[in-house]
Amino acid sequence: MAMDEKTKGLMLDIISKQRKFFLTGKTKDVEFRMKALDRLEAAVLKYVDLFYMALKEDLHKSEMESYMTEIGIVLNEIRYVKRHLKGWVCTKRRSTPLHQFHASSFCMPEPYGLVFIIAPWNYPLNLSISPLIGAIAAGNCCVMKPSEFSKNTTDMLEFVISKAFKKEYIAVVQGDKDISAFLLDQKFDYIFYTGSTKVGRIVMEKAAKNLTPVTLELGGKSPCIVDKYMNLNLAAKRIVFGKFMNAGQTCVAPDHVLVHEDVEKILVRYMKKWIAKMFTSSPLLNEDYPSIISGGHFDRLLGLMKNQKVAVGGRNNKKKLMIEPTILVDVERDSAVMQEEIFGPILPVLTYSDLNEVVKELQNKDKPLALYIFSNRRASVRKILRNVSFGGGCVNDTVMHVANGHVGFGGVGESGMGDYHGKCSFETFSHKKNILKKYNWIDLPFRYQPYSDLKEMMVHMFLH
Repeated sequence: MAMDEKTKGLMLDIISKQRKFFLTGKTKDVEFRMKALDRLEAAVLKYVDLFYMALKEDLHKSEMESYMTEIGIVLNEIRYVKRHLKGWVCTKRRSTPLHQFHASSFCMPEPYGLVFIIAPWNYPLNLSISPLIGAIAAGNCCVMKPSEFSKNTTDMLEFVISKAFKKEYIAVVQGDKDISAFLLDQKFDYIFYTGSTKVGRIVMEKAAKNLTPVTLELGGKSPCIVDKYMNLNLAAKRIVFGKFMNAGQTCVAPDHVLVHEDVEKILVRYMKKWIAKMFTSSPLLNEDYPSIISGGHFDRLLGLMKNQKVAVGGRNNKKKLMIEPTILVDVERDSAVMQEEIFGPILPVLTYSDLNEVVKELQNKDKPLALYIFSNRRASVRKILRNVSFGGGCVNDTVMHVANGHVGFGGVGESGMGDYHGKCSFETFSHKKNILKKYNWIDLPFRYQPYSDLKEMMVHMFLH
């Protein structure tokens, strides 16, 4: 649906007012930023019960899962940033080479200005607020565009942000892809996008027209490698947790398992056990088991299961938009389920006989957002980590690296660019302005014309 002129005018008015507000310099004051983070934290806490309800409506998430993967993550991130922000904003001294004598060098972090954040539907609160925390901490103004598919949570975000901040500082806009496309055509100083690789290419193309820097948090087919030198029961437990959380609608969920052929049946048997323990023998009746976001996504997932051998699960409920945790076996590498990111509660299990084969296979595929390896052999772990490129991951666990605010999170190649969380968020939304300060009591003459053999000799000496 094409946008009307009134909607366009409202969008342009928000951008214009935010640009003017940023130029007042208020957002650069560290106390202003700290108070903004305080207001954001207080707003999330005040309306936490309404967020629980919205997430239940959108994705059938339990309060436990909503807090663990969305609300708690956001609150922890805010508190971590507040503890460290005053140290991050300080000017940092840098070394100065002898040929610059007499001078000093320093680096000043400064905000980009006006930031545009586009968030997805699978973790609609977390993936909207987490980058916003970084944008605020760095001193930017921000326009946020949450997903239209998670409508209830998006409504809550708009309500809560409007209560905490004026639109001239931070604004939430709603709408479909036409709103996103229109805003991407405008001049922003930084764009942060989380979503599919396909749309990520469009975002980058649009950003290039204005030479706007971007962070792209995308996805891909994140592999989970299991060798035979591992506690398979524990591996199965952690794989089931990471894969079927949020019904598999997680960008860093294990997309498929590559298990040594000698232990495939044992691993599948353990995964079946843990699925029953975590989700009961009737997951479709489990009030804590999430649903699929939309009918279109539901139908796509059923299509990926077609003509596949189901070892565990496979049942679904169209009315509830639910699909059981499902494990596929005897999967061919060229089958439809292996050609695209699954993004749902379907886990293909493939086998290998030699870890070197796995390395070669992964080297010839797009670089995934995450990779997981389960092994008690250091040599096996080292082989994968040194020879396979991916965004980030875990050894002997799944997805938990995302919850570590002390390190950055992001993709590489087809799975994205740039990272965030903790200090990395502050750095992502900050430009590092490097300054050389020259002192006036001496002015070395050898750099100036007219040149001479002596001056040339001095240049060679200093720059050797």
